Amino acid sequence: MTQRITPNIWCDHDAEEAGAFYASVFDRTTSRVVARYPDDGLPEFQRSFAGQPLTVDVSIDGYRITLINAGNEFAPNPALSFLVSVDPRRFDDEHAARGWINRTWTRLGEDGLVVMDIGEYMFSGLYGWVEDRYGVSWQLKLMDLDAEPAPLITPMLVFGGPVRRRSHEAIALYGDLLPPAGITRQVVYPVTEPPHVDEPIIYSEFLLAGQRFAAFDSPVDRDFTFTPGLSLQIDCDGQEEIDRIWNTLSAVPAAEQCGWLVDRFGVSWQIVPANLAELMQHPDAYEHLMRMKKIVIADL
Repeated sequence: MTQRITPNIWCDHDAEEAGAFYASVFDRTTSRVVARYPDDGLPEFQRSFAGQPLTVDVSIDGYRITLINAGNEFAPNPALSFLVSVDPRRFDDEHAARGWINRTWTRLGEDGLVVMDIGEYMFSGLYGWVEDRYGVSWQLKLMDLDAEPAPLITPMLVFGGPVRRRSHEAIALYGDLLPPAGITRQVVYPVTEPPHVDEPIIYSEFLLAGQRFAAFDSPVDRDFTFTPGLSLQIDCDGQEEIDRIWNTLSAVPAAEQCGWLVDRFGVSWQIVPANLAELMQHPDAYEHLMRMKKIVIADL
């Protein structure tokens, strides 16, 4: 199945370095520069990037993540993280799967931060949440032997702060725009770690454009919410689809630029034509793109 929705990570001048790091941490992973800034014609705030990498594609076990090489305007945070589902059936035994999780946890945590300590939880025999040196959050989870097969990497959205208790509303909105879609699994977990609260965690797994995502409503106050530091790019089949998705999702006019938008929940999206790389080969396409809000294919 073609991956239509690609997470994009905003990097502070170090996208190529970050890609090499992920390729060294995960098995079956590659990293490559796929686009560079033009040598000339850049706006003043980007001139120091002339000729440097613009985007780096990282493929982890066949799942594509794009790293955007830019400045320090934005940074990822735990509101949008990556769930790493480790299936013991893909290893010789459960002991080997646990060893892989522990090694990967250690590597990702080098010069990073622990969000939840690695250990046994009621929802997994081995789980940990870590923020790496680039600010990207990873949740490593040992799957049950009888669990349904799952991809290794799943983006997870945490709805907290001003959008707390709105995950179902978001899932419904996104699903209407990006079929095949719908909730495939939902679990209610009591909060067992401090701070203790009566409200449970409602965790959902769902499909968008046939791809697996996860979400939960945070039962406690969080000091973070969604930012452009980690956005979701949708590859669209022509202008009509760009218009339809853009008109439904965009909720913050001031955030509209170069195909980027912010929706009513604060999630950042990039709504782009599927053949954007080809279109960007047109003369002065980069300059034209920088002047756009919604992308108009005929004007590139």
